[in-house]
Amino acid sequence: MVEENRPAFAAERRERILELVRANGTMSLRDIAVKVHASEVTVRRDVRALETEGLVDRRRGGVALPGRIGHEQSYIGRSGQCAAEKAAIAVSAARLVRPGDAVTIGPGTTTEALARELAARTDITVVTNSLRVAEALASAVGVEVVVTGGTLYGPARALVGAAAEQSLTGLRVTRAFLSGNGVSAERGLSTPNPAVAGVDAALAACAEETVVLADHTKIGADTMVATVPPEEIAHLITDSSADPEVLMTLEETGALVHVAVVAQERGQ
Repeated sequence: MVEENRPAFAAERRERILELVRANGTMSLRDIAVKVHASEVTVRRDVRALETEGLVDRRRGGVALPGRIGHEQSYIGRSGQCAAEKAAIAVSAARLVRPGDAVTIGPGTTTEALARELAARTDITVVTNSLRVAEALASAVGVEVVVTGGTLYGPARALVGAAAEQSLTGLRVTRAFLSGNGVSAERGLSTPNPAVAGVDAALAACAEETVVLADHTKIGADTMVATVPPEEIAHLITDSSADPEVLMTLEETGALVHVAVVAQERGQ
């Protein structure tokens, strides 16, 4: 522990941090600390130094590449990240869906995992603009799937635009399940793309309550376009690596926070 702040070690560690952030786009301080075998205090100091050099941007509980607030990583790139956490979040979210329910499900790798959890259910209706959600439910005999119209936005595998938003007008469902790219107590749920944001907002608007599915890398993060105000988030489902201080601020806005247990943690 004494050696981790020697100049040579610090330089190597900061280079490794930069490599990790470049590879992942955004990362939590906790995940970085595990990867570089250092304390979060040390990592926070390293990130501050890298930000001074203009190499990264700090955000609450994490770090991103400069200008990342308006950037969206590819769907394939996101699909392999935090897979165990997303699976656990999906299991927890599925418990909120009951027979007879009609729900909306937005695009994202976590909501796709939720769709897979719902595939064996009966007597539910899913309205979605996500091609991957629809595909996951294509063979589900007990699930009626309604897909919006719209224009394909490839990075999110989602249908967006005026046609998608208009197809949701007049609908009323029990819950909206959304993922987005960041959730904070200041701005609520957000996403980098305005077209995706418009449909996310429409999916939430036709629901009695909104459920946000967000792994720990999204907690405290903020991206370009706000979609659901913090006070309109009824449930937030995340994993145990989420920053507890940020979760407390989200609870103060009125969200009921559920912490999903990852399979590996359950076995410990």
